[in-house]
Amino acid sequence: MPDAAPPGPGGPEPADLVVTGCTALVHGEDGGIGFTEDAAVVVRGGVIDAVTSAADAAGLPAAERVDARGQVAMPGLINCHTHAPMTALRGVAEELPVEEWFNDWIWPIETNLTERDVELGAMLACAEMIRGGVTCFADHYFLMDRVAAVVADCGLRADLGWAFFSSQGPAGRERSLEFALRWRGAAGGRITTSLAPHAPYTVDDADLAATADLARDHGLPVHIHAAENREQTEASLARHGRTPVEALRRGGLLDVDVLIAHGTGITDDDVALLGRATGRVGVATAPRGYLKFGWDTTPVRALSAAGVAVGLATDGAASNNSLDVWESMALTALVQKSAERDPRWLTARQALAHATTHSARAVGLAGRVGALTPGHRADLILVDLTGPHTQPVHDLAATLVHSARAADVVTTIVDGRILMRDRRLLTFDVPGIAAELAARLPALTDRAHGRRIQSYDG
Repeated sequence: MPDAAPPGPGGPEPADLVVTGCTALVHGEDGGIGFTEDAAVVVRGGVIDAVTSAADAAGLPAAERVDARGQVAMPGLINCHTHAPMTALRGVAEELPVEEWFNDWIWPIETNLTERDVELGAMLACAEMIRGGVTCFADHYFLMDRVAAVVADCGLRADLGWAFFSSQGPAGRERSLEFALRWRGAAGGRITTSLAPHAPYTVDDADLAATADLARDHGLPVHIHAAENREQTEASLARHGRTPVEALRRGGLLDVDVLIAHGTGITDDDVALLGRATGRVGVATAPRGYLKFGWDTTPVRALSAAGVAVGLATDGAASNNSLDVWESMALTALVQKSAERDPRWLTARQALAHATTHSARAVGLAGRVGALTPGHRADLILVDLTGPHTQPVHDLAATLVHSARAADVVTTIVDGRILMRDRRLLTFDVPGIAAELAARLPALTDRAHGRRIQSYDG
């Protein structure tokens, strides 16, 4: 392990934060997962300055210290695709085929959204993610100024995109661009932004090509749903003679940095296309929602073999019911074993890699977050494994993936700032948020007007 920072002329320079006595999850040069006992993490200026031994850090002066004995320190989890304000719609439409879920429930309700609804939903989502050890999320929704303001206030890291459909005309695309340019780099760099076309079945070829041009001109990534399920791929082939991924390629979106949500309908030929892309390609997998809708799963093994970063996600709480990336990690490991008929894939260590460095690559933050490495931003969490459901520990990686739960996260830190300590949220009043949101639900969920923002016929 690297030693702590050398002392200055008058002795050691005080650290902003020292987390000491933990077992640290570390990445080897090959990206493999390992663990270092009795470690300390030293933070200066929002950056990890050193990962050293607790003994070496014992005499280091620090503005704040966290005693993490008996806890695992690991990189904060990254939710690579969600719709944070949709916490307001958690459980509103259950056990329905996806076309009914969209057309009869979600898209009619979303015509009622106000900025305050979005703000409250985002606040509830961010509180949930902080409590679950998520330090960064990629969001794709509407009225995104309110989401960005919540992120700036609460201390999380996020990549944000204002979604648009071709049915909105050029104004939708222009609004997505204006938002991305205005908020890029905000909150001390914690906010990054993307252009956010909804999907190839709601955004036409001309808009896809125009989005790719804007991405190149302004150095912006793109966050889009594509090949969400097998039926979408089959419908695209029947109507247009191409898959949704091929539509992205023809539109130039594989020549820029792109994050694709879901991809359970990705074909073998699509995998090859994505592997040859000249831009960075990430795919976000959110297995709980796929199980609910009866879909296939993301071909994680094939995509990984092709060099495509596959990150973990939850989708929105309206379809997934939670923003629990721990659950996504466990389900990804289990579903992939079932899909591949191979108990050796996905291993617990591979699942942890997808939750950390792979997810950071998928959202365009590789080298900045996703590892407890000097020079990375100080986004880390502490996990308590003393509960009866996590004891005894024979294989720490397996315990983290298959036994630990979101509620075992005791401390969440972003940019060196503690957002939750000993399970106490420091930036949100959850009862107050929930009470105000509950009072607004009758107006939000009204569908009597007969309108909807879009039609699903993917």
